Amino acid sequence: MASSTEILPTHTPELFRTAVLRAAEMLRAGEPVALPTETVYGLAANALNAAAVARIFELKGRPAHNPIIVHVSNLAMAKGCVAAWPALADRLAKGFWPGPLTLVLPKSGLIPSLVTAGGATVGVRWPSHPLMQAVVRECGFPLAAPSANLSNRVSPTMANHVRRQLGGRLRLIVDGGPCQVGVESTVLDVSVQPPRLLRPGMIHEEALLAITQQLAVGAEEAHTTLKSPGMLRKHYSPKARLMVRGWRSDGELESLCATQEVPSSHIHVIAHSVIPAGGTFGRVAVIPHDPEAFARAIYAELHACDEAGATLILVEEPPPGAAWRAIADRLARAAA
Repeated sequence: MASSTEILPTHTPELFRTAVLRAAEMLRAGEPVALPTETVYGLAANALNAAAVARIFELKGRPAHNPIIVHVSNLAMAKGCVAAWPALADRLAKGFWPGPLTLVLPKSGLIPSLVTAGGATVGVRWPSHPLMQAVVRECGFPLAAPSANLSNRVSPTMANHVRRQLGGRLRLIVDGGPCQVGVESTVLDVSVQPPRLLRPGMIHEEALLAITQQLAVGAEEAHTTLKSPGMLRKHYSPKARLMVRGWRSDGELESLCATQEVPSSHIHVIAHSVIPAGGTFGRVAVIPHDPEAFARAIYAELHACDEAGATLILVEEPPPGAAWRAIADRLARAAA
C-alpha cells in the first residue's frame, strides 16, 4: 500500500507533459495510476499485464466477475485488442470515437482473461479526454481502467473524489479537472446480432440506431458471464441511503420525508424541477433540468452529500425518455 498519494496538476502545457511522462513511467512499471477521462476518473493499468490488472481489482476491492473496459488511443490499437473487427464496428468508431462509447467484441489473445472476467469478449473504448489520450500514446499499450473508486461506490468526477476514496492506496492521481460527461460510457455489444445495448450512457439509442438500424437492450438472459461493467444490481452507491422519488409540492416532499424516520437535517435533497422553497433539510442541491448538465453534476452532488454527513439522499426522479435513461439507470443501481 502506498504511504502517500501524489496529485499532479495539468493546467499548463509544461505540467500536462510532466504528468503524462510520470504516469506513463509508472504504468510501464506495472503500477496503477488514477487518470481523468471525459466520463469519470479511471484507475488505469497496463491492459496487457495481468499482474498490473490484478492490482486494480485489489485496490478497488472489485469482484473478479466484473470485467474492465480497455482504453486505446487509435483504431489500430483497438483492433489489436480484438479477434474480429466487423464493418459495423468501423461505422460506430467513425461516428462516435473518440468519445463515451464502448464496443464489446471478441477478445484477442493479447488481453488477459482477468480483464474480461473470464469471458470471450472485451469492451474497448477510445476516450476523448486529451490527458488519457496522451498517456495511452506515450505508453504505446492499451490501459484497463474502471472507475477510480472503491467497488460499488460513487464514481469520481474530480481528482479529490479519487483522493478521498483511494488516497494512500495508490501513488499517483493526475488532476485533469472535472469530467465533462460525468457518467460512465455507453456500452454496445457488437459481437452479437442485432447489436445489444448493455449499459446506457449519454450516447443514447436514437444516435446508435442511426448507424446500427437494429438494437436489443439489456443483458442476454441466458448469459452468465458479464460482458460489461455497470450491470451489477447495486452500483454507484453513496455511503448514505439513496431514494429516487417524485413530488409535486413542498407539502408532498415533507410528507414523503416524514415517513423515513430520519431527522430532516440529515436528509439531503437533489432536485431538478420541483425545487423545495423551504424545509429544514441538511442540504438542497439544484441540478438543471437538462440531461447533459444533470449527468455532469450528479456524482459530484452525491459525493458532496456524503462529505456533509447525509443519512438519506432524496433525488427527484428523472423524466422518462432515452435522453435520461443513463441517469435513471445509475440512480436505480445506487438506490438498490
